[in-house]
Amino acid sequence: MPELILVAEDERDIRDLLVTFLEIGGFKTVAVPNGQEAVRQAVDRRPDLILLDVRMPRMDGLQACATLKAMPGICDIPVIFLSAYATPQDVEKGLAAGAEKYLAKPIEMEDLNQNVVAILRQAKKGGRKKTHC
Repeated sequence: MPELILVAEDERDIRDLLVTFLEIGGFKTVAVPNGQEAVRQAVDRRPDLILLDVRMPRMDGLQACATLKAMPGICDIPVIFLSAYATPQDVEKGLAAGAEKYLAKPIEMEDLNQNVVAILRQAKKGGRKKTHC
């Protein structure tokens, strides 16, 4: 059964591109436009991995990640931030919120795929980060 990836991105064109690429790669996806909906869908759908933009309406990605990492049964879902804001301080905040990776936009789709596959592989081996669980 293909892994389910939750994509939270407020810019429709980027969200659609990510979904298309991931689905071509054999993943199932669910896409949402904000952090609040990302939290709701993560609880309802229990995805295998979550891709989060940082700057989104209603709840930003950092808040969404911190919320998810505080929830039993959800906290071990790996998170990858994908953001245009990628200063060392931004990356540090994202990793401190509980993300496994923080990738800068624009990103080559092959680089994204390699990171997604590696993190999913690590999660299957029981190597999910549990610092917030």
